[in-house]
Amino acid sequence: MTALERLDAAAVRRWLAAARRDLDAHAAEIDDLNVYPVPDGDTGTNMALTMASVDAALTHVADDVGDLTAAATRAALLGARGNSGLVLSAFLRGAGEVLGAAAASGPDLRKALRRAAEQAWAAVPEPVEGTILTVARAAADAADAAPDGLADVARAASRGAAEALALTPSQLPALAAAGVVDAGGRGLCVVLDALCAVVTGEAVATGVAPSSVRHHAPATARESGSEAYAYEVMYLLDAPSVDGLKAALAPLGDSLVVVGGEGLWNVHVHVNDVGAAIEAGVEAGRPHRIRVTRFADQVAAPGPVTGRAVVAVVQGEGLVELYEAAGAVVVPGGPSACPSTGELLAAVLATGAAEVVLLPNDGNVHGPAAAAAAEARAAGRDVHVVPTRSPVQGLAALAVADAARGFADDAIAMSAAAGATRRAEVTTAVRDAQTSAGACRAGDVLGLVDGDVAVVGGALDEVAYDVLTRMLAAGGELVTIVVGADAPASLGEALADRVAAAYPLAEAEVHAGGQPHYPLLLGVE
Repeated sequence: MTALERLDAAAVRRWLAAARRDLDAHAAEIDDLNVYPVPDGDTGTNMALTMASVDAALTHVADDVGDLTAAATRAALLGARGNSGLVLSAFLRGAGEVLGAAAASGPDLRKALRRAAEQAWAAVPEPVEGTILTVARAAADAADAAPDGLADVARAASRGAAEALALTPSQLPALAAAGVVDAGGRGLCVVLDALCAVVTGEAVATGVAPSSVRHHAPATARESGSEAYAYEVMYLLDAPSVDGLKAALAPLGDSLVVVGGEGLWNVHVHVNDVGAAIEAGVEAGRPHRIRVTRFADQVAAPGPVTGRAVVAVVQGEGLVELYEAAGAVVVPGGPSACPSTGELLAAVLATGAAEVVLLPNDGNVHGPAAAAAAEARAAGRDVHVVPTRSPVQGLAALAVADAARGFADDAIAMSAAAGATRRAEVTTAVRDAQTSAGACRAGDVLGLVDGDVAVVGGALDEVAYDVLTRMLAAGGELVTIVVGADAPASLGEALADRVAAAYPLAEAEVHAGGQPHYPLLLGVE
């Protein structure tokens, strides 16, 4: 194929489709670049699903570069999952601001890449070098130094991004210790390589995978759907290969994402024929954890905008019941299953409330929550995001919610209660790593306090008690213990008994949360 001289609407469409395809192919690899040993490394999956939303939105858009870029940037914002997806959406928005004006020349692409990098940096409240942001800026810098030809600019951006990615371990000690490059930066390289391939007509190497990659298939959250297809179908699939499955599912609908490896795959597709989508899985292997969502069920009937509501992100049957009993509207999601900006926005608007408190309950949901709040404010709602990083902090915030107070005062009180709650999690390491508490190996039990590994051990109960001892050393009146799906049912009460014996002034509450990945969630107020 001859190199392009201008990036017109058809070329932009091919680029975004290629980026979606290549992110699908590399999602599991990118997921496994996560340097932290906890089971929520889903950067690649979040970026792939974000780009899938973009690709789906362009299905019915004509080849007009302005219309295409406008639809793509809007879909990227609403489809953004996790912080990596949000940064990717900001990058695409910046590029679209320039590319949407007319068919782009080399100098235009150079400006688009610079604007994309600026928007990506602006999307992160506390930017850090050695991340996707560094890679974005390096791509723009390399483009600035290239000749004016469109292909020259695209090649330079791709090379500059790859070179910056290779240097990320020297900028972040955690990457160096793990011997990997930054996951988000790797995903952006895939997107820029796709751009280069479309512009030059040449195959572009997407980089070298890590020497040791553990493929896994994290669960994904439901989304808002499209006009063309009525159902979202998701399942895990045990199968040696998915080549035939992809070919069978592709004609059935859109937003097809299949990620995983080593016999375990996560399948996601929007369809009208649910039976055919599941039958395709049966023919390919053994589908399980099948979930079917009818998008119409996610939309509430319009009504007057009055009152106050709380929207919270949690997963696990017990936690969902706890939150709903406290009056919250629940959006399913959490570690490895981040809801998109669009899902959060839909939930806020569907409450029919004029004032809404949003509880993200996970650090990786903060970015999409802030974006959803901004969109909701533009629609006339007053939305406050309480920066909770764990469901235990969300429960503390809900406990002090009082609709009789003014909205600002209520949001401040909820934020104060969440901030006064120290959080901890007990989980199992999914990879070997160097942590703040020393080296750990896959299978070790980890105790995290306020997001940092504080204890590495071999027994769930002993690590949990060690963590609580450290937290209660600074004082505490209420201990919240939330037992996960993978923990013995008796663990919570046994732990509460030990706390009562050692700390008679502290009250312990035990809840069956049923959350995945984390056998115990702990809070101390």
